[in-house]
Amino acid sequence: MRRGRGAFRGHRHWRDRTAPSTHSMHVEFMAESAEVLFHWTDPEFQQSIQQQYGASQEDGQGLPAFEDSISTLFAPIIISCSTMVDRLGNGYSSFTTENNHIYVLHQFDECLYIVVNGDGEEGEDTLRRKIYVMKKMIEVQFGMVTLSSHLLRKELRPQDTEQRSRLWKHLQSLLETYSYLRENDQSFLVEAVERLIHPTLCEQCIEFLERRLVPQLNSSVERAGEEVLHAFILVHTKLLAFYSSRNASTLATSDLLAIIIMAQNMYPSNVDLDDVGPEDVESTSGSGPESFYTPEPSPTDRDSSSSDKPETGGSAPMFEFMDPDVQMAEDSLQALEVPPPDPSSPRRVFLEISSKEGLYPMMPHSMYCLPLWPGITLVLLTKIPTGAVAMSVYKFLEAFAKLDKCLSEGQDSSAATRGQLVIHDIRSKLDKFIKALGPSELQSAQLLNVWTEFKNRAFARGGPGFNRGLIPWCTKMKTQLCGIYRQCFLSASGPGDFPQCLPPSLQERAQTMVQEKLMDWKDFLLVKSKRNITMVSYPAP
Repeated sequence: MRRGRGAFRGHRHWRDRTAPSTHSMHVEFMAESAEVLFHWTDPEFQQSIQQQYGASQEDGQGLPAFEDSISTLFAPIIISCSTMVDRLGNGYSSFTTENNHIYVLHQFDECLYIVVNGDGEEGEDTLRRKIYVMKKMIEVQFGMVTLSSHLLRKELRPQDTEQRSRLWKHLQSLLETYSYLRENDQSFLVEAVERLIHPTLCEQCIEFLERRLVPQLNSSVERAGEEVLHAFILVHTKLLAFYSSRNASTLATSDLLAIIIMAQNMYPSNVDLDDVGPEDVESTSGSGPESFYTPEPSPTDRDSSSSDKPETGGSAPMFEFMDPDVQMAEDSLQALEVPPPDPSSPRRVFLEISSKEGLYPMMPHSMYCLPLWPGITLVLLTKIPTGAVAMSVYKFLEAFAKLDKCLSEGQDSSAATRGQLVIHDIRSKLDKFIKALGPSELQSAQLLNVWTEFKNRAFARGGPGFNRGLIPWCTKMKTQLCGIYRQCFLSASGPGDFPQCLPPSLQERAQTMVQEKLMDWKDFLLVKSKRNITMVSYPAP
């Protein structure tokens, strides 16, 4: 038996007596407890579930909670999948029911993702992409907390029902935005970044970002220690200009796509072509076709280019390139009802960076999404002052993960020795890290207690030493380190909401500067981004 596409397709059918014959659903469970951590469904699917379970109620007390209905609906699937993993070491990734409903499943650690389609409009590949995109969006929103299932559960399923409702609506709207863009925007269909090409204007805008906007922001005493690393101008979903500062890491394509989804979710592109001036885009001097590309940081000076930086490596992108048939439309984006964003409040996002020491995933940044006009947005990504803490946490997490792997490989002395060397390398650094955190915070005290117990077991004379008995303590250390990360970089009030660090006056200055630069171009850009679309599929490399 194998994992992967179509493991059961064509020769095994699930007798589906419960699932409604309607559209689609996306749900995430804790695999062990079958507790719903998040769900999204279209109205038809939800209505069908409610009608079915409402009609089956015998106590006359009305409809059960929708989450309970979902748990009941998927319980047989979760049990069967868990049983197969326990007994065979492998589960199934997809199956088709006798009434042609398609189920796609994927388990990441203790979280099980299930996506269902009941109307035949989405195939296995599309459903599987939704799983990976949703996982990517959760990583961008919650960072290294996703490495601890215990803490991720707290984030995705807060006890306060109103807070949970706001969070789930936010995640649902992100998935809705992605689905819309994939259906109506060629760049998201092939999962690439599209650039709006006008050689003169693009060059002018990059130079403007490089020499005026970013230096003014980074030299301001009002910026509260934040440093602008990336600045770019979006026209709908297309990049007009992209600039990265001299010490910035390459922005990964998957991160940039996720940020564009977030920007579109905050400020949907709902400008109709009839609303803008009748400019003749095709005959405009200097205009050219749009192009798909993986962005490199823009030049930092006239004599050198940051495109010479080495590519980041070591991890496959969460978004992959495909070669599908292209269907384009120009409907307005219909987002779920969520509170309008506060333009002055940044979003905390966790992005991949590369440095001389290596690759660091899920590092904290602040994202400022500043609307210029409907359809045109300025996005700033800033490095926060305490970002070094996240790099230290990642190094320590990596060390305990390596030790866990070495000890799990067996009782042989070589594995134990390798694991012991890994911890010896970080022992003094972790001692200093915990001391710098201070004992006043509860999370810091808990980390200190677990680390002290770990050292007593691993290093004490006559103690157990480095053996499989340390594996549970590796897990505890990883949980405590993720807890420190959560305490430092996540807010309890919502997904990525933080008090502004760049003050509103500085943000308004940035908006005004870019608006003045683009005032004479805005109508042209809006028309060009809608009409001059390259209708070409780009095959996977």
